[in-house]
Amino acid sequence: MSNQGIYPKLINLFSLLLTFLFVYTAVSKLIYLDTFQTRLERMPYISGYAYLISWIVPFLELVIAGLLWFQKYRRVAFYGSLILLGVFTIYILIVLKFSDSIPCTCGGIISTLGWRDHILFNTAFMLMSLLGIIWSNKHYNIQSHQNTT
Repeated sequence: MSNQGIYPKLINLFSLLLTFLFVYTAVSKLIYLDTFQTRLERMPYISGYAYLISWIVPFLELVIAGLLWFQKYRRVAFYGSLILLGVFTIYILIVLKFSDSIPCTCGGIISTLGWRDHILFNTAFMLMSLLGIIWSNKHYNIQSHQNTT
């Protein structure tokens, strides 16, 4: 199997995993919107924006999940995934470093993770997003070159 043949399969796998993550977390947040918003109100530094964040984050998660399935927008979705996960991970790190406590705003199975595990989990998905960007660019460049010759 050539390396060129594996990239599209991995890109599809990463799209599937990221879609599952974002749909699961968005639906969980929206089902328990009052709880999610209450937990955000207790978070350091962002409590004043809890109402806005409680709607914007699930919306972005669902938009990114949808865009991952359109090849034309997949790179944009991978960038969005990387940014959304990166911002959240950096926020967690800042709060853990400079605050006394941080309540978990996650729902479902993800809420059972400790903070170290949560950061590793996010980092794994950020790596998938980054590799998706790199390999989408590589795959796009290969296809573009084949179309011009």
